[in-house]
This record gives sequence, structure tokens and C-alpha cells, in this order.
Amino acid sequence: MTIKVGDKLPEATLMEMTDKGPAPVPSADFFAGKKVVLFALPGAFTPTCSNQHLPGFVKNADALKAKGVDEIACLSVNDAFVMGAWGNEQNAGDAVRMLADGNADFTKAVGLEMDGSSFGMGTRSLRYSMLVDDGVLKTLNIESNPGGAEESGAEKMLGDL
Repeated sequence: MTIKVGDKLPEATLMEMTDKGPAPVPSADFFAGKKVVLFALPGAFTPTCSNQHLPGFVKNADALKAKGVDEIACLSVNDAFVMGAWGNEQNAGDAVRMLADGNADFTKAVGLEMDGSSFGMGTRSLRYSMLVDDGVLKTLNIESNPGGAEESGAEKMLGDL
């Protein structure tokens, strides 16, 4: 069952690459007391993700934060090493935190997984963006076109705010 607006986000442990290596990021702690834009995508280094989705949020990070967003995070069913390398390659810097959901625990808990087996990718995340306020889902934009990032992109989220 897919999470709905008004629901509290489930607890899961995500991972983030740091200078000291992969570090756990408990979702309950990450979303507590903050307004967070989380966007998720099928895979790091994939075409739409690298050419549209992540770059749009990096480019619009200041505008999103000017509208009251405390944190912007990118989530993918990849490992922390891949997410860290991709964030560096995309110049995400401090604008977008790169979170790994390597076992798809969070992705499955919110009901937004997809089967990418036909592409050799296994379980992955659907492409979406969400606005979360103190752990509660306020907005959810699920992309209907797998090759696009319009409905779940930064510009759409800016309009939602």
C-alpha cells in the first residue's frame, strides 16, 4: 500500500557517505522537526536521473530553501558508495544530501518500489518527490512517465510550496 498525504513516514535506516565512510541515517531522526523535500529515483548515473531529476534539485536548492525547506535529499536504491560518487559527479555539494536505501527498506515501507528486473536492476524506487513536515507526508508527486522528471521535479515542488 502506498503512503498517503497525512501519513507519518515509516522508520528505516538509510545510509549516507561521509568523510569517514558510510554512516547510518535513521529516517525518524532525519525528518524530525524539519521541513524536508525528498525526491527518489530509479538509479544513480541513469540518464533521466543524471540529466534531469538530480540537476533540477541542485539548481533550485536555494529557491526551495527560500520557501522554507530545511533539507533536500535524493534517495535511491543504491549503496552509499555509489550515491556519494554520484553526488560528487553531479556537484550536489551541500545543496542535496545523497541518501542510499540499499536494501529498499524505506522504499518498500512507503510502497513506492518498482520491479526493474527486466532492465537487470532488481527492486528500485519509483520516481517521485515528497514534502515532509516533521515526519508527516504533506505532498507526494509520483512521476507517471518513467523517462521524465516533470511531475516529480524541482519546478513542480517549487509550485507546490
